[in-house]
Amino acid sequence: MKTSLHQRRRKLVAILSDEKIDGLLTTSPANWYYLTGFTGESGALIVSRKGTTFITDGRFMVQGRDEMSGVRILQQKGSLFGSVGQFLKDSKLRRVGFAPSQITVGQLQSLRKATGASVHWVATDGKVETLRMRKDAAELAQMRQAAILAGEVVQSAIGLLKPGIREFEVGAEIEYQMRKRGASGPAFETIVAFGERAALPHARPTAKRLRKNELVVLDLGAILGHYCSDITRTVYVGRAPKRVRIWYQAVLEAQGAAIAAASSGAACSDVDGAARQVLARYCLDGLFVHSTGHGLGIEVHEDPRVARGQKKLLEPGNVITIEPGVYSAGIGGIRIEDDVAIHADRTEVLTRAPRDLIEL
Repeated sequence: MKTSLHQRRRKLVAILSDEKIDGLLTTSPANWYYLTGFTGESGALIVSRKGTTFITDGRFMVQGRDEMSGVRILQQKGSLFGSVGQFLKDSKLRRVGFAPSQITVGQLQSLRKATGASVHWVATDGKVETLRMRKDAAELAQMRQAAILAGEVVQSAIGLLKPGIREFEVGAEIEYQMRKRGASGPAFETIVAFGERAALPHARPTAKRLRKNELVVLDLGAILGHYCSDITRTVYVGRAPKRVRIWYQAVLEAQGAAIAAASSGAACSDVDGAARQVLARYCLDGLFVHSTGHGLGIEVHEDPRVARGQKKLLEPGNVITIEPGVYSAGIGGIRIEDDVAIHADRTEVLTRAPRDLIEL
């Protein structure tokens, strides 16, 4: 693992050199972990051809030494960004990249004040994130286990669905079952939506009780070994009416078409389009209100985006979600989501829970 971390930093330095950037500052904990293995929550990482330096406060010095190898660790003096600026000024790095999406205006002002004219700041988003998109074999193995765990948990949660149970109760049991199976926690706030609330794509659990003849959407993700999974299943409590059956079949077919389209070299927009074309045949495309999917990894939402207008081509090592859905106020919603790994010669569905309509 430590060798792979060093190799990741070397790849990053090569990218920076090609763009004539002397060093890169990142304040993203996900990027710290990817590049160094550090799991703390405060600090700043500077990667350059001169080496890698992590600046943090006294709370994380011991942890940093335990978790990082080949990284210089410095304790900040005063403010974090003042210390970072002074370090960069002393190190004589002239062109330093930073991610505007990770640093506030005030923080950038502090950096510029500390470095003065000695550093030219270069706005450059996505350098580490681009590397993170392509998972290696060890990362894929970890994500495969996280996906299997999520599938087990969603099937366990379906067994709880009886009239009278509250969304809160199901959500709490889901997160308990994750941890019981070894997850460090949920990848995001678990979504449990009964009845009409299933029309809310990001519904959070409430005290609503489940009733007979209602749709239920369960969307959950687990963090296992620092990597995320993400799965959604929809069930019907009772005998599903014809409309629900047709809508479910449409979403299932849309997901199947998108998975089939998700191959190495395919444009993300074409994968999204494959799902939309199926829903359009059912005259349901107007009820599909979000993108077809997103990248998955150390964070639950990563690049690449699987959406309209996204020309990024899928590559071996990408892991994405495929999650078409339809939503109608007053009726509810249906979404089916799985995690998909892209290989050079095939597509692998990592999540393994059954997809067919379940009636309870």
